[in-house]
Amino acid sequence: MKPRRERIDPVAWLALPAVAYLALVYALPLIMLLARGVMGPKGFTIEPLASFLSDPFNWQVIANTLKIAALVTVVCLLIGYPTAFALAWSSGWTQVVLLAAIILPLSVGVVVKAFAWQIVLRRDGILSQLMVSLGVWDEPVRLLFTETGLVLGAANVFLPFMILPIYSVVRLIDPRLAEAAATLGATPVYRFRRIVLPLTLPGVLAGVVFVFSLSIAMYVIPSLLIGDRYQTLATLVGRSFLFMRNEQLGSTTATVLLVLAVAVVVGSGVLARRLGRSA
Repeated sequence: MKPRRERIDPVAWLALPAVAYLALVYALPLIMLLARGVMGPKGFTIEPLASFLSDPFNWQVIANTLKIAALVTVVCLLIGYPTAFALAWSSGWTQVVLLAAIILPLSVGVVVKAFAWQIVLRRDGILSQLMVSLGVWDEPVRLLFTETGLVLGAANVFLPFMILPIYSVVRLIDPRLAEAAATLGATPVYRFRRIVLPLTLPGVLAGVVFVFSLSIAMYVIPSLLIGDRYQTLATLVGRSFLFMRNEQLGSTTATVLLVLAVAVVVGSGVLARRLGRSA
């Protein structure tokens, strides 16, 4: 008896235009870009990658990229986690206002936000004046063109991408679970650690992946808030193509950046499956 062939679901064909579009305008140019980083006059070679990794400056650039991306992700998580609960537990006009405050900033361009943060972070900016009036600082401090200013500005831009995934998970949690645990004598800390936190981990993981992936590849925000003296992989790619006219270096740097981004996504997927099995 011949094995029965599985038929392709006809609904799957609806994704064909989107797949073709992404392959044409995204995948193909990306493959061509990455190919330049491993192609030399004699064909395939890893010499450009080996040369890139042998330069201590490039390792510092990688460290800068990972450091800023990690700090931005942590700041977004610390702010976004309780905000997601406030959004999920609110109702009526309060929830509408909170949703608008989170979603509407996404309609504003990154360049506009970055220039706005230049005004906020300068020595006579709003943040410096607020800290002095609160007695935190004795005199105004310039945060513009510093790592702190870059983290604050980037966290402001990427915060919605942390809040929304967590919110989508929190709103599905049955509040009666915590109430049932409370009736059995569980303390608030115990309820959060054993009930709420495990149930929200999928949203947290998705938010972390979104924010970290966006932070590791940001170009405009570092260029405007910290300048060329602080290089990340994304800014080095732009500098290589736009100013140095070194396509080999730009392609190699883009390859390293892509590997790091893919590693984050794959690692998060493995972690999510392990958490799902242990839950």
